[in-house]
This record gives sequence, C-alpha cells and structure tokens, in this order.
Amino acid sequence: MKRKYLLFVSGVVFWVFLCAFLASAFAADPPRISKEELQAMLGNPDLALIDDRSDADWTAGEFKIKGAVREEPGKVDAWMGKYSKEKTIVFY
Repeated sequence: MKRKYLLFVSGVVFWVFLCAFLASAFAADPPRISKEELQAMLGNPDLALIDDRSDADWTAGEFKIKGAVREEPGKVDAWMGKYSKEKTIVFY
C-alpha cells in the first residue's frame, strides 16, 4: 500500500512540474522592438515585415507600413513557409 501511495504522489508531482514547465514555455512574450528600431531596419533585405491584423482592423487601420506584407492571422500554416528562417520577421 505504501508503494502505491508513493507512486501516486510521484506521478502527481511529475504532472504538476510538467504542467508548470509547459505553461511557462508557452506564456513567454515574444521579443519586442520599438518603432524607432523598426524604422532603422526598414529597407533591409533581411527583414520580413508582416501585417497580421484581422480584416476589420486592417481595413479600418489609418496607417500601413510601406513594404509590409499583409497575411491572414488565422492561416499561419498556409503562409509561414514563404519566409526564410534566416530573416528577421516582424509582425504588427
């Protein structure tokens, strides 16, 4: 009985740590840059600037960055392969 209890407690502890690890791994915010940093990068061939706003936000948006490519935010699997992993990819 004691052995079953220890196995049960060990399993629970394992799952708690696993869930905590996965939660922290997926909750991390992506790196951010300022508009001044982005402005300095514009025109660089190693930059892929992606406008991933929803249709409504894009249509209603007053500002669009020259050189940005408009991509559907809900269809990432369809378009992500177009961009080299060697490039700096900036989403806005």
